[in-house]
Amino acid sequence: MRALVVGDTGGIGAAVAAQLRAEGATVEGLSRQRNGFDVTNPAQAEAVLEALEGPFDLIFVATGALVNTRGAPEKSLRELSAEEMAAQFAVNTIGPALVLKQASRLLARRERGVFAALSARVGSIGDNRAGGWYSYRASKAALNQVIRTGAIELARSHKQAVCVAMHPGTVATDFTASYPAHKKVTAEEAAANLLRVVDGLMPDQSGGFFDYAGLEVPW
Repeated sequence: MRALVVGDTGGIGAAVAAQLRAEGATVEGLSRQRNGFDVTNPAQAEAVLEALEGPFDLIFVATGALVNTRGAPEKSLRELSAEEMAAQFAVNTIGPALVLKQASRLLARRERGVFAALSARVGSIGDNRAGGWYSYRASKAALNQVIRTGAIELARSHKQAVCVAMHPGTVATDFTASYPAHKKVTAEEAAANLLRVVDGLMPDQSGGFFDYAGLEVPW
């Protein structure tokens, strides 16, 4: 198996890459820390992506940011700023979209290939009962639409392709320590859960939004 992990020096991305290597996969990684791959610099990011040679059996996009210009997600409309919203969309929506743009070239045309990107349950419009977190929610909801639309296009030329958005659960980090009510898992547990789901997905599930247990998340 040959895999591309985008964001392979972050918590989940590094764990996904390590898990894949432990399973015998050949893994190529891209990240800002490792090789200067910066999704907020579209021209540079596209140049790096266009230099890659496929096919990959799995493209896993683990980039993302909960906040960019502030210390915590917005709790109310009064806290909205164009700066934070634009920064969220640059990282959480446009970045993965630029990777997906290359999927038809980087995934095998006739064999099963998976494109998976980390989304978040809070990006679900149907599951939104608490409000708040405007920029993060909106950027992940937009990512979900990109994934859904890309899956429709990919299915026309790549009959065995699987293109999905994934919710990893709440991963234990310094930031999530302030959310004691949430059940948390380690990055390693999250990676194992996500890859288990990926392994079981079929082409007729392409375009879906799945959590770490393989359950569909409402749009």
